Amino acid sequence: MSYEFTSESVSSGHPDKVADKISDAVATYLIDNNLAHRAAVETLVTTNLVTLAGEYKSDKFDKDHIEKLVRGVVKEIGYEQEGFHWEKLKVYNELHGQSPDIALGTDDFGAGDQGLMFGYACNETESYMPSAIYYSHKILQALEEARQTGQSWLGPDSKAQVTFNYDGINKPIGIKTIVCSTQHSDDLSIEEVRERVKALIEPVVQDNIDSNTEWLINPTGRFVIGGPDGDAGVTGRKIIVDTYGGYAPHGGGAFSGKDCTKVDRSAAYMARYLAKNIVALGKASNATVQLSYAIGVKEPTSVYVYADGVVRNEFSDYFKNNIDLTPKGIINRFDLFSLDLTKTTNYGHMGKWNMPWEVVDLEL
Repeated sequence: MSYEFTSESVSSGHPDKVADKISDAVATYLIDNNLAHRAAVETLVTTNLVTLAGEYKSDKFDKDHIEKLVRGVVKEIGYEQEGFHWEKLKVYNELHGQSPDIALGTDDFGAGDQGLMFGYACNETESYMPSAIYYSHKILQALEEARQTGQSWLGPDSKAQVTFNYDGINKPIGIKTIVCSTQHSDDLSIEEVRERVKALIEPVVQDNIDSNTEWLINPTGRFVIGGPDGDAGVTGRKIIVDTYGGYAPHGGGAFSGKDCTKVDRSAAYMARYLAKNIVALGKASNATVQLSYAIGVKEPTSVYVYADGVVRNEFSDYFKNNIDLTPKGIINRFDLFSLDLTKTTNYGHMGKWNMPWEVVDLEL
């Protein structure tokens, strides 16, 4: 069975990812390695403006420090442009204390909300991630590395999209189409931009392309005005980029800005851990794990495993009987309250070798 599948990624300077990273940085500050602290931070970015909203429970709230934190994130990403500059932008901080009604359930480490979360793994790539999202991330990481090491003609804002040809489930045979749009300096022609971008991308994808691969680099042409000045950004709008590029289900919840009593985040990490262990241990070529929760309730309301096209109750039963799937259990297993959440923000929350939920250590 042949088919095509496409996934996209966005750079650290994409407006939505600027918002995500600010939310993660502020949440990390508010949580401060304290299991009693809570954060749910939403960010909006637009032309020289950052607005924070949401809730917190923390003894670390300092508006001046948070403003410095926001400016530091924007500076680190690389925005010193007329329409979005780390020194010139305004910061509106509308964060407020957590609702005591929500605290009733989460203070005792019940789930922070109801919801369903999915984890996925397959044996297509070395990171057990689907090919299209894996290479979409790699393309933009190559551009980011070039920008950070001296190629200043590249701007922070960029997007990539990769279409793979498949000859059967989890059997990629090559890249059909590569799309990449990147912000660039005003003094380059579009021909120069396309030539330079292709030269940076080719080494990353060379084992998966041939003469039939279609290249679409900056297909609209000029891309000088970008980032939050070109388009507003909001926390949580790139959830498919954050997970599996659409190749697997997503429960709908966003990750960034949230402490890990929010199962939107922590249970998605646990589901990935379980799915990856199934595949990495050779028990299946692909696996989908679903966990679901009710607000204030510790144990999941359901555990579901689907691997190699079959429901696998032996795995779901094993997980229920041997893995602590409560929010506190997940937090403890991965030491999530000591995590710098900004390390997860860009190029996917899944598939990074240095994240604790990527460890293969189960005995199935």
